[in-house]
Amino acid sequence: MPRYVLGEMFSGPGGIALGAEQANRSAAEAGCQSSTAHGWAVEYHPDTSQTYIRNIAGATESSVFTADVREFDLRQVPDFNAFAFGFPCNDFSTVGEHRGLEGDFGALYTYGVHALALHSPEWFIAENVSGLSRANGGRAFGKILSALRTPGAAALTDPNFTEFYGDDAACVSNDLEYELVAHLYRFEQYGLPQKRHRILITGIRKDVAIELGVKFRVPAPTTPLPSQQKTAREALERDPIHPGAYNNHRISHPQSVIDRLNAIEPGKNAFNTIFTDESLRLNVKGATLSNIYRRLNPDSPSYTVTGSGGGGTHMYHWAEPRALTNRERARLQTFPDRFEFIGGRPSVRRQVGMAVPPDGAQAVVEAMLKTLDGVGYAVDRGGPNVDVDTLIHAYEIEDERTATEALPDLVLLSDTEEAADSTGGTELEPDAVLGSREVDVEAKNAAEAIPERRAG
Repeated sequence: MPRYVLGEMFSGPGGIALGAEQANRSAAEAGCQSSTAHGWAVEYHPDTSQTYIRNIAGATESSVFTADVREFDLRQVPDFNAFAFGFPCNDFSTVGEHRGLEGDFGALYTYGVHALALHSPEWFIAENVSGLSRANGGRAFGKILSALRTPGAAALTDPNFTEFYGDDAACVSNDLEYELVAHLYRFEQYGLPQKRHRILITGIRKDVAIELGVKFRVPAPTTPLPSQQKTAREALERDPIHPGAYNNHRISHPQSVIDRLNAIEPGKNAFNTIFTDESLRLNVKGATLSNIYRRLNPDSPSYTVTGSGGGGTHMYHWAEPRALTNRERARLQTFPDRFEFIGGRPSVRRQVGMAVPPDGAQAVVEAMLKTLDGVGYAVDRGGPNVDVDTLIHAYEIEDERTATEALPDLVLLSDTEEAADSTGGTELEPDAVLGSREVDVEAKNAAEAIPERRAG
């Protein structure tokens, strides 16, 4: 059976790569002979690249490229036959300006399409926020799916591709086609201690699917009921974090922040709390997102871990009046304590929040390996919950109503939930004393200057 060499674009610190490593083991236990191995990765942010190299098996300075994908030459990467990319989500998130494909980052998905067109790997996985489904009235999603289904045809009509690759573009097949499955995954239903809802698109090259006689199916949730789901308390307390663990530095808060947190009950935030001390109330107009000074509910999965935001957006412990450490946030993202993030605290916060949770990636990569090897697994009887064919058709005929109807209530409801859980980036008082203003400014500047792969 084949050993799939994995190439990655917008790789982040290695959430998908680590999930693939975990999937190798779990798939082998189920009888699979196929596996994945690191081939190469491209990431814009230097600290994030170093984190990937430090933690991912086989990753080296020569296989992990720190580069802007818009200037990166895909002809320099080693051969690969599997591909993963979590294209930037800023313009698809349910908070912010919702600019979709017209935004600064909305069209970056095309560079993943270029990789597919130029190298035609046997399969791929793409990831983005649930807000992708509604960008540009649903038509953006249809356009992206159309390009992923026939990446050769899409690339050959893209001047950025044909001008950059010149004569090599002529080698691209206009007939290259992938069998797509798109699904909104609620990761708390897959054993993660976090309510994180993401769209994952899987593609198997059509000739491969026909030859093997296979079709990817959405894996069944392992913890579909609230009573089965892993809680924040379980994630952070069942196996206590060693005080000397990587990235476990605690923020020193001003007394006003401590007093405010002491007045907020677990699961509550600064806007649904009735303060008896008026000085603790936030006097901020228009900032009523539920994550502002929001304390975790210890008896349910956490709300979405995110990578940016000003004061009041750092996630807060249910019993202690403090922000979570980056190691605690990494645990909610299912990174093991041995996984060391490189960089200062704001940089690590960014990396943790924007990563794909390894355990979530594992569920999908494992299902892919089992699909390709013909090994059975439990499938979601209600999936996929995204109608790929209808969305592509709606894009082709420019019909927003058809696109909207192709998105089930499950997706639309998730958008509402994600909006409640996403960061607002509101400039509130700093969370930390002595230099905390510089910390917040650095985090804000990083979020503005660097294409953010995912908002949480």
